[in-house]
Amino acid sequence: MATRQQSQLTIATCQFPVSANINRNAAAIETQIVAGAQQGAEVIHFPECALSGYAGVDFCDWSGFNWNLLADHTRRIATLAKAHRVWLLLGSTHPLKKHLPHNCVYVINPSGKIVDRYDKRFCTDKDLRFYSPGNYSCHFQIRRINCAVTICHDVRYPELFRHHKQSGVSCVFQSFYNARAAGKTDHSVIMHPTIQGHCGSNHMWSSVANACGFYQSWPSCFVVPDGSITGKLHQHRSGVLISTLNLKEQYRDASTFRNNAMRGILHSGKVVKEARSQDRKCL
Repeated sequence: MATRQQSQLTIATCQFPVSANINRNAAAIETQIVAGAQQGAEVIHFPECALSGYAGVDFCDWSGFNWNLLADHTRRIATLAKAHRVWLLLGSTHPLKKHLPHNCVYVINPSGKIVDRYDKRFCTDKDLRFYSPGNYSCHFQIRRINCAVTICHDVRYPELFRHHKQSGVSCVFQSFYNARAAGKTDHSVIMHPTIQGHCGSNHMWSSVANACGFYQSWPSCFVVPDGSITGKLHQHRSGVLISTLNLKEQYRDASTFRNNAMRGILHSGKVVKEARSQDRKCL
């Protein structure tokens, strides 16, 4: 049993219609925590701004925002994590005193304690009207499995994922809010392949939680180290996806020389020294 606990992790990837209504968001989160725990999940992962709502999308500005209500529900949700002995990756907003708040994911352990927080590093141009970007990787362990967090637009920067790989990360929890479009967008086409590319290139797992709302551009999913999607939720519909990360499972990995590449050795095998090799213009 000890070996299984160190090498396997059951993850619940959740989606629901995030809104400006903190009470409604909290009720959905609590329902999905219970549902995930009942299905054996040890980690329950929520979308971007799942509790707070997303500034600039769900509401126009921070005037009148109820920070006390947000804090009260965060504490209540943390208590629920303790009651069910689960880890939570909770998308929310973290207030600052002198600056715009952070778009964040709280890492809450099975004792109901916030043990870390990831703040979205690559805010979009629009985000920057409402949020301050972070500058911290947020690497943490669940048992002996090294984990990290990214948020939405971070997915456009492969440097983040390569940094996670170099740091020994096996699983990245990615929280998104692609849920308020008028219809299909480029996100509908490119987001899953982009995430699959990061996982395949870095041989890592990923729980990918997207909000669902007026129009959910793409459904939440789970990706394994060969880049395959092993499970998806239904588009536009609330749900909980249960997946298992097993470090002992073997996946095809085409990047035999990745470690060398990360050290700056951008070729495989022995480089030859010959005039015909150096002459780029000969037949």
